[in-house]
Order: sequence, then C-alpha cells, then structure tokens
Amino acid sequence: MTDPVLSLIMPVHNEGATLRTVLERLGAVDMPVPYELIVVDDGSTDGAVEAIERSWVPNATSVRVVTARRNCGKGAALRKGFDLTRGRIVGVQDADLEYDPGQIPDLLTPILGGEADVVFGSRQFGANASYSFWYTMGNRFISLAASMLFDRITTDAYTCFKFMRREALEGLELTADGFEIEAELTGGLLAAGWRYREIPITYVARSREQGKKIRAEDGLRAIRTLLLVRLSHIVGSTRNAP
Repeated sequence: MTDPVLSLIMPVHNEGATLRTVLERLGAVDMPVPYELIVVDDGSTDGAVEAIERSWVPNATSVRVVTARRNCGKGAALRKGFDLTRGRIVGVQDADLEYDPGQIPDLLTPILGGEADVVFGSRQFGANASYSFWYTMGNRFISLAASMLFDRITTDAYTCFKFMRREALEGLELTADGFEIEAELTGGLLAAGWRYREIPITYVARSREQGKKIRAEDGLRAIRTLLLVRLSHIVGSTRNAP
C-alpha cells in the first residue's frame, strides 16, 4: 500500500443526505498526492456511515471509518481523526455539500511547493453563498478578532478547509469538543508563526432545514476560545523568556 502524503479527515453526524455525493465527488478529484480518508462518525443515527462503499472513493489509498457511540461534537470528532493520521499534510473535508472537494488540489499547492505551512480556504460570501446576513457578519467579526489578537490577517477563521503540515498540527493544544475547535486551530496556527496563506474558495451554505448546525452561541464561544488561546500563548512566551 502506498504511504499517504495527505491525511483527510471527514467528521460526519447524520449527513446521509449528502455523504455519498461528497464521497463520490472526492473520489473523482485528481489529487496531486496519495491520500488517506479518515471518516469519523460522531454518533450518527441515520445509518449513512455504515453504508459507505470503498468504490465511492477509488482514488484514496485507504478509507477508514471510526465510530463514536454518542454525539460528542465536531471538535471531538476532528481530534479523534487527527490522532489517526499518517500523512505529512493534514486537512479537513466536511461531509455536507458546502465545500467542494474539487478545490483541494489548489489548497495543497502552496504547501507542496514549499511556499506555506498552513493554507486556509477563504469563503467568498455572496447573495447565493451565505446562510444569513448575521451568519456572515458573525464570521467576519470572528475573523477580525483573530486578526487583531494574533496580529496576522485572516479573512475566514471558521472555514472548514484548513490544510497544514503535520508539524504545525502537532504543535497545537486541542481540547475543544464543539465548533470552537475551529478557533483553537486558527488561533494556535496563527500564534505559532507558521507560514500562512489563504486561497479563495467557492462555498454554498446550507439552511437550518438542510442541517446547518452552528448557532449564535457558537460565535460567543469562538471569541472566548480565541482569547484563551492568545492568553495561553502570552503566558507560554513569558515562561520561556530568559
């Protein structure tokens, strides 16, 4: 079996309506490197994960499915997946249809070319690519807060499309179980000073009826988490000072 260069984590929770389509689209992508797919089932009850067929993603070197007995949150699912990765690059692909897996090669290019250690796919919110006005404004506020706290510009702190060298991931302290894992990832990566780039991506937001899970209170948790990551970095820097 070919060793994977990329480890792709896919957290899933009751997304049977879109899971097969996403996997088939992923299987049709001309990936620039061998990759493994790690599907983490976060306590789904719709049976979609059990129905996954290897033939849906023929371009992957391996497809592993990890299941949790109960729903613990996206953060818990991602942390479980991160622990199982073998590739020197790690990335995330959600199981819904908001993010097109066909954009992954573009996100990998700066890392493979030695131009970046971390690449985010920055969503271009428009009239047809936003859950709501307040969702878009909330995301922009979180991104502005992250930029101010870590003195580095990020336009989409809560994007799902985050790709990074393994060394960058291993330097993070991830503890979040919920959506605030995105704040931990963004804050930790920006604070560590890794070479960071953004690539514009297309995005199609789901409605609440279609399964949109993030809510207003998650935005408050995001700001709190970013502040805690910043404080932790300041304390750590002080302790390590001569």
